[in-house]
Amino acid sequence: MNINFFFEVLIGGLLSGVMYALVAIGFVLIYKASGVFNFAQGAMVFFAALTCVGIIDKFGVSIWLAIPLTMVVMALLGVAIERVVLRPLVNQPEITLFMATIGLAFFIEGLAQLMWGSQVHKLDLPIEDVPLQYLLDHFNIIVSQFDVVAAGICGVLVTALALLFSKTKVGRALRAVADDHQAALAVGIPLQRIWAVLWAVAGMVALVAGLLWGARNGVQFALTFIALKALPVLILGGFTSVPGAIVGGLIIGASEKLAEVYLGPMVGGGLEGWFPYVLALLFLLVRPEGLFGEKIIRRI
Repeated sequence: MNINFFFEVLIGGLLSGVMYALVAIGFVLIYKASGVFNFAQGAMVFFAALTCVGIIDKFGVSIWLAIPLTMVVMALLGVAIERVVLRPLVNQPEITLFMATIGLAFFIEGLAQLMWGSQVHKLDLPIEDVPLQYLLDHFNIIVSQFDVVAAGICGVLVTALALLFSKTKVGRALRAVADDHQAALAVGIPLQRIWAVLWAVAGMVALVAGLLWGARNGVQFALTFIALKALPVLILGGFTSVPGAIVGGLIIGASEKLAEVYLGPMVGGGLEGWFPYVLALLFLLVRPEGLFGEKIIRRI
């Protein structure tokens, strides 16, 4: 086995896994604080990327202006979702909230295409998709510079979110809401305001994910399916853990690439598409709460 090629595949998979983790974090943020599995996260990723390129194409502005404008749009979208759709459904069964996010996903997808069109757009970020010269020269390993920079951006965003949760007043309130809604209300934490902030943050996370995946694969409807790849990540890492989303993303990214390269020739093509779900299914049988999830014991 060529050890350089093995590390090339492994590093590429780990870098892809960081981007999977970014999408998964959007799910974790909402689920941790409100108990809602936001099925519309993939649609929000698509909406963010399409809005950014739509602003660039329609108004002729630079990407450096389009990104902050889109960030404002996504924050407003997140707040609107919480206020208009989910706030009236507070205290409803979880399945009701889940179905609401499914309907919301189709609405957001349609709204994005109604506003900006349904054709495929090219998104040019100022990051070259060329081999990283240092690794090529010193280790003869080909790793995309785009993947490295994208992983770095994701790392910075995750660090910022971690600091938000641990060092700020809003972050402490978010943790309190996540632990116990009723207790948080009892001590005067404005629950609905905290949820609005959380949805706004989830919208901005969707923007970063949409820009990175849109630059790699083109801004198109297929971006909505990125959210499906986040499901195995969540199963492995746990639905309530940001560190779990990161570790789960790394495991899924590395394993799918290695499986495609080394097992693909033996079992046929397309292994990269379904292997993560098989891995997640097997993991459910052993540890259904995920690596970083808490075990829930219910007494009957």
